[in-house]
Amino acid sequence: MALAMIGKKGREATARVSKSAEVFEGIKRAIMLGEIAPGETLLELELAEYFGCSQGPVREALLNLQDEGFVVRMGHRGTRVSDCTRDEAVEMFRLRHGIETRGICRAVRRINDRELEELRRYLAAMIKAAHAKDEYALADFDRSFHMSLFRAAGLPAVEPLLSRCILHNQRFKILHSGEQRDLNVTARRHETIIEALESRDEEAAVRAIGHHVATIVDFGPALFEQPSDEEKA
Repeated sequence: MALAMIGKKGREATARVSKSAEVFEGIKRAIMLGEIAPGETLLELELAEYFGCSQGPVREALLNLQDEGFVVRMGHRGTRVSDCTRDEAVEMFRLRHGIETRGICRAVRRINDRELEELRRYLAAMIKAAHAKDEYALADFDRSFHMSLFRAAGLPAVEPLLSRCILHNQRFKILHSGEQRDLNVTARRHETIIEALESRDEEAAVRAIGHHVATIVDFGPALFEQPSDEEKA
């Protein structure tokens, strides 16, 4: 009897986690794509009805979304979708640029053939998502590409910082792109990074990842311009 109860509780916990993950992914996708606007209030009861579940999985999903910076929990007043401002984007782009340009120096020296092949698979997945015009899937594979690359640097404590920066860089880009972007071009921007890694060229790798991050959005290049000799003086 006790074992049966343990099994039942285990199945219930698994189902709850699975439903929470479904709710998390659904809300996250809607926020990333701008289907739920910054500042909009999310109510647990309404979300539970929409997803066909109790409020428990919804609450867990919202707590995880808060950890990712997508929502702000306001107690009994509900949950508000976080803002997506240029000022925050600038700081995250700066932080990401520094993390990835320094990290790739280590990755060039440490990356192995299996890890390179994983990056190629993510690139192929991005190209496939681009052809399907699935911007959310493209962003997901893009993030996996960059996190896989940074993992080769062997700096696990820094990985959550980079993941947060990439997520919110992507959200800002999607929400603030004024015109339809060529998703295939977005996907293939990763090719020069792989080429530099394959050749074990540290300088080329730093240039490739630095240019990649700096040109994600229109204002990016101005953030990372090198000062002239006169400005340095």
